[in-house]
Amino acid sequence: MPKLFGFCQFQARVKYTIIGVITMVMLASSVMYVQAYIKSKPVYQVKTDQKIAALTFDISWGNTTPMPVIEILKENNLKCTFFLSGPWVKQYPDIVKRLKADGHEIASHGHRHINLSTLSKNEIKEEVKKAHQSIKDTSGVNANLIRTPNGDYNNQVIEAIHECNYEAIQWSVDSLDWMNPGVNTIIERVSKKVHPGAIILMHASDSCKQTTDALPQVIKELKKQGYKLVTVSELLEAGEKEN
Repeated sequence: MPKLFGFCQFQARVKYTIIGVITMVMLASSVMYVQAYIKSKPVYQVKTDQKIAALTFDISWGNTTPMPVIEILKENNLKCTFFLSGPWVKQYPDIVKRLKADGHEIASHGHRHINLSTLSKNEIKEEVKKAHQSIKDTSGVNANLIRTPNGDYNNQVIEAIHECNYEAIQWSVDSLDWMNPGVNTIIERVSKKVHPGAIILMHASDSCKQTTDALPQVIKELKKQGYKLVTVSELLEAGEKEN
């Protein structure tokens, strides 16, 4: 009987080992499948040894937060990249013109704030083109960088964006200011997660109520670490794109 029990134990161990191996193989296969499936990707960061990073802002709603952000950047003599939604650009043209006058890079955040992956390829292109025209009509800028609404994408979205002569830009450092997690949390996340070639995500929409309080300290911490803050285009020129 003891021998039989030992044999059962052995069988159980073999059984669980086999299950474990099969599970690991399935997980590895899933990862490989996802990596193979999503071949077209946006730019998340650049490969560089230089201590440079791009501080970026998305704007889709409101006119209360943008101006304080613009003033803070002016006080610190910084030029950043702003991803602007098409309808917002039309609603607040004076702010767009101020961004241009201050030397900031104007980029697109699409037209409607919806997930582009839910649309057909032609519909995606229409969204990109509508936002492009709004930006051009208001600022005279022919934007060529886009951050998709909600950061959503799939192969078709990226292909459509490239066919519109745009580069899709994501981020490698998320400040989480869009969640209003607390000023100190925003500062800590950016200052601890920044790295050479980073693209930092922040927002200047009115829904982000802690950005203006956090921004001065974020800039101070980055400079303290020796980082030079540049536009996304300048960052892309300085390093190798990494998806």
